[in-house]
Amino acid sequence: MRSGEELDGFEGEASSTSMISGASSPYQPTTEPVSQRRGLAGLRCDPDYLRGALGCLKVAQVILALIAFICIETIMECSPCEGLYFFEFVSCSAFVVTGVLLILFSLNLHMRIPQINWNLTDLVNTGLSTFFFFIASIVLAALNHKTGAEIAAVIFGFLATAVYAVNTFLAVQKWRVSVHQQSTSDYIRARTESRDVDGRPEIQRLDT
Repeated sequence: MRSGEELDGFEGEASSTSMISGASSPYQPTTEPVSQRRGLAGLRCDPDYLRGALGCLKVAQVILALIAFICIETIMECSPCEGLYFFEFVSCSAFVVTGVLLILFSLNLHMRIPQINWNLTDLVNTGLSTFFFFIASIVLAALNHKTGAEIAAVIFGFLATAVYAVNTFLAVQKWRVSVHQQSTSDYIRARTESRDVDGRPEIQRLDT
């Protein structure tokens, strides 16, 4: 029969052996979060953006462009049809592009593609949508046949123009702020690098 000291020694050897084998075992439980291993598992809506001015304007643009497109699609007869086709193209394009940008911004997907200047992208989209919606609404108003669907399309076209114009103004301000911040950071980085070179005279001797 083993004594108490022998049992304690045996248990200590067994525990140390299990620790060593456990440390060297390739089947260790990972501590990496599951959300990091899945590409789109970490997506979540950004309520702050949707409650902000730009988010509300984006939602309004998508709704107005969709309503304008639906109104123009209910027209069965037209002569001439060029104004109707142009308004249809503008409203559909604005709805699709603005809808994609709304999804990217509200889910913070644009943060995963930092190579694209998203402030400038939003500015270009809103500026072009403002211009083309305004032209398409004027053309449709001049060539319509006073039907209910055409009048409704013209009204929602001008409403979309106004909303896109406000968004363009805010996008210009945001783009200017981002450009100023970028230039400031570049200036600070250049000053820091110049100070590092001035503090190391051996680099100057090598350069000369």
